[in-house]
Amino acid sequence: MSSSDHHTKPGEVGTTGHSWDGIEELNNPLPRWWLWTFYACIAFALIYSVLYPAWPLVKGATPGLLGYSTRAAVEVEIKEYEDRNAELSSQLAAASMEDPAAIEAEPALYNYAVQGGASVFRTNCAQCHGSGAAGVQGQGYPSLLDDDWLWGGTLEDIYYTVTNGVRNEDNMDARWSQMPSFGTDGLLTSGEIDQVVQYVRQISGQEHDAALASQGETVFLDNCAACHGEDGRGDRNVGAPNLTDAIWLYGGDVATLTETVTKARFGVMPTWKERLSETERKAVAVYVHQLGGGE
Repeated sequence: MSSSDHHTKPGEVGTTGHSWDGIEELNNPLPRWWLWTFYACIAFALIYSVLYPAWPLVKGATPGLLGYSTRAAVEVEIKEYEDRNAELSSQLAAASMEDPAAIEAEPALYNYAVQGGASVFRTNCAQCHGSGAAGVQGQGYPSLLDDDWLWGGTLEDIYYTVTNGVRNEDNMDARWSQMPSFGTDGLLTSGEIDQVVQYVRQISGQEHDAALASQGETVFLDNCAACHGEDGRGDRNVGAPNLTDAIWLYGGDVATLTETVTKARFGVMPTWKERLSETERKAVAVYVHQLGGGE
């Protein structure tokens, strides 16, 4: 019997007239609670789109009759926070970086600097130095937790580095040093590079070729000692790292050391002088200093 032959009895749910292999589709009405909920959602959406920003335009969105803006709400909250901390912010901006004890002597100011500096660090510095400031050894991002500081680890030194950066072309006061490309520029032969690499591995306590290292000492003293010192302990004032420890910005294995001596390294840190306020730069300097590596 086809669907057209089916007659609905009184009180029985009718069909939609569709039939598949003898299976008919009942024409059950939607529950009224579902329909009213659906209508309410439509009404809410229409009212919302009139009152609040909703429809995208070429250069923005419809503002809505209420003129509400999430950006404006955030700006109000930021302004409230800044007003509450205006006095502490002014104190920190005026604080001298030469005397960390003076800041630490003021618990409220010190806590404000550390907490504010942590926020600045996570927003601007963690991308390179890591969320925990441990850096990425072997990729040129130094750890800020140890005492191996190329440019000094005092609060004043850290503040200066944050403010001006390292080897960037945006600030004339940036920290600056340049290691020669001994191989690329033909200052050393490949044999001499092999020798000095073995010598560096020797003074850093690593496995090395004693014969090559012995010859590499002369190469080192003639070409490297001017910056790294005759003992290889470096000179932080000119950005020359200590070569006698196990801390390596780019790695201390033979292949990496060979590449470093051959091509040199030229890591760049941006200047934050224009990107961060005086208060923010001092706050992040205090935060980094108290992590444990600061001196």
